Amino acid sequence: MAQFLLELFSEEIPARMQGGAARDLERMAAERLKAAGLTYDALTTFAGPRRLTLVVEGLPKATPDREEEVKGPRANAPEQALEGFLRKTGLTKDQLVERDGVFFAVLSSKGQPTAELIPGMVDQIVRGFPWPKSMRWGSGTLRWVRPLKRIVALFDGHVVPFEIDGIASGELTEGHRFLGCGRPFAVKDFADYRAKLESDFVLLDAVDRRLKILEAAQKVCADRGFALVDDDGLLDEVAGLAEWPTPILGDMDPAFLSLPPEVVRLSMKVHQKYFAVRDPAKHGLAPHFVVVANVEATDGGKALAAGNSRVLSARLDDARFFWDEDLKTGFEVWSRKLEGVTFHARLGTLAERVERIAALAREIAPLVGADPDQAEAAAKLAKADLSAAMVGEFPELQGVMGGYYARAAGHPDAVADAVRDHYKPQGPADSVPTAPLTVAVALADKLDTLVGFFAIDEKPTGSKDPFALRRAALGVIRLVLDNQARIGLSNQAVAPALAGLSGLARAVDKLSIETEVVAFFADRLKVLLRDQGKRHDLVDAVFALGDDDLVRIVRRVEALDGFLATDDGANLLAGYKRASNILRAEEKKGAVPTGMVRTGLPGQPEQETALAFAAAAAATAVDAALETEDFAAAMTALARLRAPVDAFFDKVMVNSEVAEERDNRLKLLGQVRAVMGRVADFGMIAG
Repeated sequence: MAQFLLELFSEEIPARMQGGAARDLERMAAERLKAAGLTYDALTTFAGPRRLTLVVEGLPKATPDREEEVKGPRANAPEQALEGFLRKTGLTKDQLVERDGVFFAVLSSKGQPTAELIPGMVDQIVRGFPWPKSMRWGSGTLRWVRPLKRIVALFDGHVVPFEIDGIASGELTEGHRFLGCGRPFAVKDFADYRAKLESDFVLLDAVDRRLKILEAAQKVCADRGFALVDDDGLLDEVAGLAEWPTPILGDMDPAFLSLPPEVVRLSMKVHQKYFAVRDPAKHGLAPHFVVVANVEATDGGKALAAGNSRVLSARLDDARFFWDEDLKTGFEVWSRKLEGVTFHARLGTLAERVERIAALAREIAPLVGADPDQAEAAAKLAKADLSAAMVGEFPELQGVMGGYYARAAGHPDAVADAVRDHYKPQGPADSVPTAPLTVAVALADKLDTLVGFFAIDEKPTGSKDPFALRRAALGVIRLVLDNQARIGLSNQAVAPALAGLSGLARAVDKLSIETEVVAFFADRLKVLLRDQGKRHDLVDAVFALGDDDLVRIVRRVEALDGFLATDDGANLLAGYKRASNILRAEEKKGAVPTGMVRTGLPGQPEQETALAFAAAAAATAVDAALETEDFAAAMTALARLRAPVDAFFDKVMVNSEVAEERDNRLKLLGQVRAVMGRVADFGMIAG
């Protein structure tokens, strides 16, 4: 078994593309090895600022010999069919094998040396590599993310010779651009390759670079009594910018800390790729930053720190200008600007959207314990900062800056908080607001988006969701559930949102849209509960009752899940399905008898009588439990049906030859199905 090492060395690869490139290289290599019939023990890829690396361990030195039997036409088939089969297989008739009146071709192929297969595989990978953006250079035809300089290709310690667009494979690679020895050097296998790179100031593995940055950055902060502000996204990015990362602590003018901390951090992160620093003894940021250099400076990084400090000061001066200008401008001017910004050609301007959100927030406010006037006022301010200069520079700060500006303008803290947080939650990892005013505005914002795009038939399809409607629906669900908000989706959420869209040029079928949106919520709720380990079919079983109170639905699902996990629940479900099958068969023949179940009939089995009394008692108990939303008690009431149902099916013949007995027993089964159907549609439950 042998090792294959491939390095594709180029000019700088953008950090944001490196992770995806490593995954694509792994996928493409695995696919081509499999297609060639090559097995392996391990396949690993690495991506860095100037190189993609692949190492495959445990490759055979040749593919195995193969013998394949191909079925052909029958021996008595027309001559044309036989001729076509012979052309396909490349054999003659006397080379075919006849078995049970059918011709078979036995095709044999000798194995090929792995080293002979590698050039073609690498060529396919390189020429078909799915870079998000690529370029061509010189007179060649090859496209790569940046000009490709070298190719290392070693199999079993030997160079695999080939050429791609004038670039010949070999055993030479290069180390760090500035700190390294300055000349190419040869490698003989992966262990030698990795060791020589590290001795020439290149950390091959992004995990190693990330760890070095984190540990060194924390150390340079701790040495001065400060702490690093964690930022995993920035850490991943800078790990793709430096082959030999060296964190350096720099200083900035403390006056800049009068800016909102989000502005300072984003200026550092977006423009300069700096980490923010905080003082553990105080609240907020410290007047320092950490820059990750790609060199080890002889002066300990003082000159680098000073230069980066000057650059950061220029950036923060711009931010301070935006801040000061925005404070002078204010909400009235920004709101007027929204009148000229189109949200969607068929959904009007942003100003019109704000009016819809404000009206909807006012309706929702009492349902979540918020003041309607404040909810309307907060909603009217919520989108204004989209016209602010700071948000124009940093779109990530929409809402956040609005909160600061609202507070600076003298609006109540609750209003400012609602403006700041009304976009939340923006993803599964984002926090869910709990302040009633914020919840009202956040719900109104997401419902207007969701219902609006459904109204103009811009629904998600397959994996495509250009308007993030799945995220909006999940946001509504999390807001409702985390705050235990008792809101009926149809009448109290979707219908008011549709009412705000009455000015659309095209009339909308409100009932149809309500149905579609509620069904969409059901699908998103299934995804959420599935991620929590709940069964999706239980959501369908509860939604089938027509209930659209998400809090109540989840409570039912949880109680139903617990009930079905018991022996009583599992056996009663089986009894329900048996009863339903009998009733469905009768329904196909005609009407199933309905009405009161009779007891005390001559010769009536005691099991039939017992089930009749048990079903009546269960109906009373279930109704009482559902009235108080005590779903555990409703399940307990159903559990008492298990033994009578089992005994009934064990001892009683439903399809009696006596019509009166048969009708009474069908009525009884219908009663059992009906009482269980008050809790959930058990027919939609798998099992």
